[in-house]
This record gives sequence, C-alpha cells and structure tokens, in this order.
Amino acid sequence: MNNKETTDELLKRIREMDKLYDPNRLPSISMSELYDTVYTNKPAIIESFLYPGLCILAGDSKIGKSFLVSQIAFHIATGKDFWNRPVKQGTVLYLALEDQYSRIQRRMFKMYGEENTDNLHFCISAKSVNNGLENQLTDFINEHNNTKLIVIDTLQKVRGGVSDSYSYSKDYEFISQLKSFADRNGICLILVHHTKKDKDCNDPFNNVNGTNGLMGSADSTMILSKETRTSLNATLNITGRDQADTRIKIRKNPETLIWELNEFETEIYEEPPDPLLQKITDIAIQNGGQWSGTATELTTLLDSNIAPNKLTLKLNINASKLRYDYGIDYQNIHTHDGRCIELKLIKDDSVTVGDDCDDKTDCCNLS
Repeated sequence: MNNKETTDELLKRIREMDKLYDPNRLPSISMSELYDTVYTNKPAIIESFLYPGLCILAGDSKIGKSFLVSQIAFHIATGKDFWNRPVKQGTVLYLALEDQYSRIQRRMFKMYGEENTDNLHFCISAKSVNNGLENQLTDFINEHNNTKLIVIDTLQKVRGGVSDSYSYSKDYEFISQLKSFADRNGICLILVHHTKKDKDCNDPFNNVNGTNGLMGSADSTMILSKETRTSLNATLNITGRDQADTRIKIRKNPETLIWELNEFETEIYEEPPDPLLQKITDIAIQNGGQWSGTATELTTLLDSNIAPNKLTLKLNINASKLRYDYGIDYQNIHTHDGRCIELKLIKDDSVTVGDDCDDKTDCCNLS
C-alpha cells in the first residue's frame, strides 16, 4: 500500500468517525448489516404465555388479579409447570402495594399450604416511578441476579400524583420508562391495573383503564374478565408482540382460590425441532463441546447442500434458539483472516454470549 492509499484510508476512517459522533446523525443500519449481526433474546419465562418485557394485567376490582399474579409468581419461583406450560425458574419480586404481610401470608397459605420457596420475595411499600423506584428495583436485581419477574400490584401505586386524567403521551411515557427498565435487565415486569367501568363488548383490550398509550407501549396485555362477579369461571385474553393472540378459559378453585386451566381456546403454535440446528449441536458435542471454523467447513461437516452464506444467515437469526433450545452458544466473529464461527456447549442460561473468548482475532485459525 502506497502513501496515497494510506492517507485515503485514514481520511475515510476519520469521516466515518465524524459521522458516528455527529449529534444530528440519524443512526441506521442496512439490511445486509442487520442480517450480518447476531442478536440474542431472552426466551419465554412461561412457554407461549409470559415473555421478558413489560406486561399489563388488567381486570375489574376484586376479580382475582392478585391471586393470578401470586400464582404466576409462585410457579416461576419454584420452576413448576404453569397450566401445563414449562417454566424458567428464577427469583421473583412481588410488590403487593395494596396488601399487608398478614393478608399475603393467608393468601399464599390458602393457595399452597406449607409449600414455600426462598425465591419469591414480597414487599408492601415502594417509591414511585419518578421518585426512586427504579433504583430500588435495580438494587434488588443486583442482589438477586437470577431475577426473572417483578410484579407491581398496582400500577397506580407507583405512578405518583393524584390526578386520574392522563393524556396518551403521558401514559405512553410512563409505561415506556418501566418497559426500558425491564428490557435493560432482561426481566418480565407485570403491572396489575384496572379496567374501565363502561365496557367495550367487542374488544376486551379497549377496556384497559386510561388511554391507549398504556397498552401501546407495553409488550403484552392480559385482560381477566368474568361474565358475573360471583362466577368461578373467567376468561383471560392475551395479546403481545412476541406471541399470538390467545384466549384462555380458567376456573377458580373455591377451596384453594387457585385459577385452574379449563382450556386454551386458541391453539398454541409450537415450533417443531430443526434438524439442521440439531446436527450443529451434535457437531459441538462430538468435538468435546466446542467447535470453531469457517461456514464452508461447517457445511462440509453437515453434509448439507445449504450455501455457506445461507448457513451463516440461518445461524445469525437462530442464535437465541441455539442457546436456549439446544444449549449452544453461537458466535460469528470477525478476524484478521475473515469470519469465524464458534460453537460452544453451555451448561445453563446464565452464560452471556461473548464472555468466553478474550481474543476475538485469534480464537480461530483460518489459514
């Protein structure tokens, strides 16, 4: 490379850096860059039911919302299946801000008797969103790094202020603060809320109390409803970004007050196993739990007709599936010799992608 080429390359990099730090620049990436990037997302906490992010659970007063979230919290804390759905076990914090500890004690004993767990924590007082709640929740998560769920019962208790009149923008901004917190920490945050007195019979999601800004910013919304207040039967309607709209028929056990499953009215789609991903998993296992090489080398081992670039794209898109369904940490690494695929068998979901390779340029020999 001559001096002119070196200078031109340097100037090009300077212009790129200037663009990067320009405060007026609109950050964007091309579709090619998008496909070239490995993104990993947390899996469902309760399969096909509850996902990381912000969830609003709304229903009429005294309809059984607190019993339902107590039930969800207990199953996540213990790792027991919930309504026949697999559960990712973890720590749970339940802010029962309209209760007293004595009432919570009676409720949990009524539901589960002597069975208990150290993974479920209760709190009956907390600061508001604009007055320190995030710091309180952050401290809890730092002390309990396996936190999967935080329940805030109810939303109004942490909103602050006394006005019941809110605009769309204020509702959206309020929920967005809590959603950002949930996203940053990779947890599910359930906000228990109320429904309107004047019901929309055609769309239950129009019944969330407040403006559409609440539901618009949330990742998912659940509406718990009964035809009559005295009925033991109820319907739970769910809509969300990461799941198909779902309608579930449930019934409250009059003895334990636990919500029991009657039926999933909406058929739940379950993605079938992927033979190619299973073969990739087998390759990592057969090589002592770790394999690295080029996409071309991997296609040869797979004995597949898939083109190397298409294989890389498939792996980039399925990085989370590889991690959480097959137990394989996948990385697509830039090196001085080109691109390197690294597969590593992991023991659990606490490993963070990228933590196990200190030198990204020398982890693969592509010569």
